Amino acid sequence: MIADTIWWHVYPLGATGAPVRERAADDSGHRLRHLGPWLDYLTDLGCDGLLLGPIFESVGHGYDTLDHYAIDARLGDDADFDWLIAECSARGIKVMLDGVFNHVARTHPAVAQGLAGDTDWEGHAELATLHHGDERVRDMVTDIMLHWLRRGIAGWRLDVAYSVSAEFWSDVLGRVREEFPDALFLGEVIHGDYAEIANASTLDAVTQYELWKAIWSSIKDVNFWELDHAIGRHNEICARVLPNTFIGNHDVDRIASTVGQAGEVVALAILMTLPGMPSIYYGDEQGFEGLRTEGFAADDAVRPALPATPAELSPLGGWVFEQHQALIGLRRRHPWLTRAQVEVVDKTNEAITLRSFTSNEQLLIDAHLTPAPGVRIHSGGETLYEWSGQ
Repeated sequence: MIADTIWWHVYPLGATGAPVRERAADDSGHRLRHLGPWLDYLTDLGCDGLLLGPIFESVGHGYDTLDHYAIDARLGDDADFDWLIAECSARGIKVMLDGVFNHVARTHPAVAQGLAGDTDWEGHAELATLHHGDERVRDMVTDIMLHWLRRGIAGWRLDVAYSVSAEFWSDVLGRVREEFPDALFLGEVIHGDYAEIANASTLDAVTQYELWKAIWSSIKDVNFWELDHAIGRHNEICARVLPNTFIGNHDVDRIASTVGQAGEVVALAILMTLPGMPSIYYGDEQGFEGLRTEGFAADDAVRPALPATPAELSPLGGWVFEQHQALIGLRRRHPWLTRAQVEVVDKTNEAITLRSFTSNEQLLIDAHLTPAPGVRIHSGGETLYEWSGQ
């Protein structure tokens, strides 16, 4: 089932080295094909889904869309997209696209057509909010979704889904599901009642930012009481909707920069044993570091270019990759974890024991931060994974 997918999340413009700012008028390339050598790497890692950031024609960073039907010229064209889908399909890799349907670039044709433009989105003058009450916008978004689903994708990540009315999503997704009932719709939700937003919008999944924050913050501050609180919330969310769980994405500081590479392994072990649909942000599996800054270049450090092939990666991240392989492998051997429940068995500031379980399965996760970070995952007296940092 698509809900059991483990995603490798890539920001294509950054990963392929495309110019995000000051792009030349004639800048074009076939950079989507740069992802080719990374597809076997994705499966070697243990993932079976490719979650792509924006790939449509845009002004700059991809979230300022100009044409939802055209591949960004910096990344290639339709032939490059079809090639990528074919290569992924041959490896059993599902592809999810990032759909920016809340706003468009102010130079998008929809503005001149009266479909957007009265308000800026969150103070960004270069972005125009779509008029979601306009039937033409609903028709447009429905058609865009169907177009790319027909081209072979498995679902959509819906950017800033929280800014769009639940009634809009319910209407549009209902239309799309008439043709693609098994497509997955993952909504980006940051604040509020995640499950209520998802259910009203008929989303299949939502981003679990509360859990992300609690994982890294508990490790950084040596305070697993925060994670304990978040686990209770996570259980409530899981009972009502599928959460997309993560410890890194294109909008946040790198986990290794926040808690160190040893702390990252502890965070990953927690991530991979909790219920939900996990995603790994490209480079985290190598211990990449990067902090967001301010201004136009704020995201550059967390959206870097990949080398031409995995063979060109620094060997310094090899051990982090091996721990990712081991923990993702454990997750894949226990697919019931997607829909499990979880409870906190014991906790101190420095250590926590979690139990993930169903009616007939369970794992126990012992994580500690002192005297050095470490994790043991076990079941029925058998140790399934054990690691201790220095």
